[in-house]
Amino acid sequence: MAARLARYVKAPCETKKKKKRKAKTLLRFYSFVWSDLFLTNIITQTLIVSSAKFLASLLNFPLTKAVPQSISGSVNLKMLPTESKKALSFKRYIEDGDLVIVYERHDVMKPVKVSKDAVLQNRFGVYKHSDWIGKPLGAKVFSNKGKFVYLLAPTPELWTLVLSHRTQILYIADISFVVMYLEVVPGCVVLESGTGSGSLSTSLARAVAPTGHVYSFDFHEQRAVSAREDFEKTGISSLVTVEVRDIQGEGFPEKLSGLADSVFLDLPQPWLAVPSAAKMLKQDGVLCSFSPCIEQVQRTCEVLRSDFIDIRTFEVLLRTYEVKEVKVDTSSMADQSLEEDDGGLRPCKRKHRSNEEDDTVSHDKSSNATSSVVMARPCSEARGHTGYLTFARLQCLA
Repeated sequence: MAARLARYVKAPCETKKKKKRKAKTLLRFYSFVWSDLFLTNIITQTLIVSSAKFLASLLNFPLTKAVPQSISGSVNLKMLPTESKKALSFKRYIEDGDLVIVYERHDVMKPVKVSKDAVLQNRFGVYKHSDWIGKPLGAKVFSNKGKFVYLLAPTPELWTLVLSHRTQILYIADISFVVMYLEVVPGCVVLESGTGSGSLSTSLARAVAPTGHVYSFDFHEQRAVSAREDFEKTGISSLVTVEVRDIQGEGFPEKLSGLADSVFLDLPQPWLAVPSAAKMLKQDGVLCSFSPCIEQVQRTCEVLRSDFIDIRTFEVLLRTYEVKEVKVDTSSMADQSLEEDDGGLRPCKRKHRSNEEDDTVSHDKSSNATSSVVMARPCSEARGHTGYLTFARLQCLA
């Protein structure tokens, strides 16, 4: 090896013995670098394996028994098995029996169950369901009159806009805030009371999928039955359990004690359910209460102070804008800006021009009199106050 390296040492004045000595030095240097890289790689792999084992112990994820020992290998983590029936399916193509959202315009949408022998009639004409089967979600389909609609997937966001209102519901702004502050992630167990129309339940189910679960309670039996039917339609029935129970009077079931990561209360008197919710939560769990009146919030916070910390109340307001492109007269705006530049100290003086010059100027002004400007204004139908969201964290016991 030293002899080979000696050929690449370019020093014509050096003797053969000096060349060999320099080659041996280079060889020792390269050997040291290679061994250093080798050790660094082993240390890096050891740190990765240790970190993986530490994270696995925190998350209760079992590691594979055989961790590869080669420096080129990677650490394999064996995740918990996912039940196929609980995994949310993200279909690309429409099949017979699927639920789709028929989109006519931003404020006109409706859920439709696809049946190969059925038709949809609206102001745009007649649409055959058989023409929809095999189409990708998001496709544009045409009626017998040549008018079109879009076929969209029933996502929680769209389902909130098209579901049947059995009660007042939470909308997208409040829902996103609730999911974030309740710290809902896949694998969580969430308790909800009451179920209502199932708007929030649908978003919670997507957040906890595929290994988590949502337990929803409502004192009204017919609302609970209708919610179960809706969850069957949207394909989340395996992630949501709906039970008929008066949480204000009876509290949550004892079988769920200490199992919940978070609890959501949408009740007329939420302070009555706070003690039961505290028993259901794990250590450091989070509770949220939705109340339309500030008096409800005040009374709930008084009860929360006994077992909870970090109590905060929010109001979420969403403002939507209507954007339009309009034509404006720019010639008058230009004259006004010129007069403003003069500071308004002297009147605007114009020189006398001949008729031909006046015609030329007026023709130029008429050709450039208007231009397109994009303008935005708040929508008149924008929703205002919906309710107050109060969050609190269960106090850890020393």
